[in-house]
Amino acid sequence: MSLSKIFHAAAIVATLLTAITAAKAHDYTVGDLKIGHPWTRVTPEGARAAGGFMTITNTGTKPDTLVGGTFVASETLEVHEMSMTDGMMKMRQLDKGLVIKPGETVELKPGSFHVMLIGMKQPLKDGETIKGTLVFERAGTIEVGYKVEPLGARAAGGAGHDHGSGQTAPKKAP
Repeated sequence: MSLSKIFHAAAIVATLLTAITAAKAHDYTVGDLKIGHPWTRVTPEGARAAGGFMTITNTGTKPDTLVGGTFVASETLEVHEMSMTDGMMKMRQLDKGLVIKPGETVELKPGSFHVMLIGMKQPLKDGETIKGTLVFERAGTIEVGYKVEPLGARAAGGAGHDHGSGQTAPKKAP
């Protein structure tokens, strides 16, 4: 193998390791809950609201409930659900919060469960990380950083396409 091919292969490995480390650095743990990659999308100038997304895995033996939180770039944060009712997409605040059962992962994503960031104080720009908190009934409060993904992103990292529109059924934890 030529020296240039060895350097090229080493550069690829270094890039992959950096990406893996960065992805893991964007995961959080509080109590029995693991929060994976909180993210939101770029917002245009003058936008009053945005959605926040992530996965939450309960590794414990008791349910916990996401009841609220904060987002420094908005006035309030609410826990919401979108669903199809009689052929119409409807969104509603979950007044009692979002329950994460033991051994399950709940995905907060566009068109499903999400946190609603209301009263935006500034536009969100691609690549930024905006601080916030999540508040759980049992586990308490944890600080997180929401990575700002490109406008129109349907999944973390700007990848993926969501062709459906209902809730995502909770998944069993790994």
